[in-house]
Amino acid sequence: MGRANQRYGDGGERLVAGCIPYRNVPGGVGAGSWEVLVVTSSSGKGWVFPKGGWELDEAVPSEAARREVLEEAGVQVRRHPSS
Repeated sequence: MGRANQRYGDGGERLVAGCIPYRNVPGGVGAGSWEVLVVTSSSGKGWVFPKGGWELDEAVPSEAARREVLEEAGVQVRRHPSS
């Protein structure tokens, strides 16, 4: 946790990961109804998709993305099979 455990690129930029969590809603309005998950931004400037820093103990960015969704929204996500 914390910025000391974050990954940084060659130019010093902090590397972040995020995702667009979604689910199909059977019986929703219209054929193929979908919901997406958004959270309020920490700056209070509106709704955003969950994202955050890629930490050193995470082998791939998708690990960081799943952790961020759990931390920020309390939801566990699975990677879509086609991605």
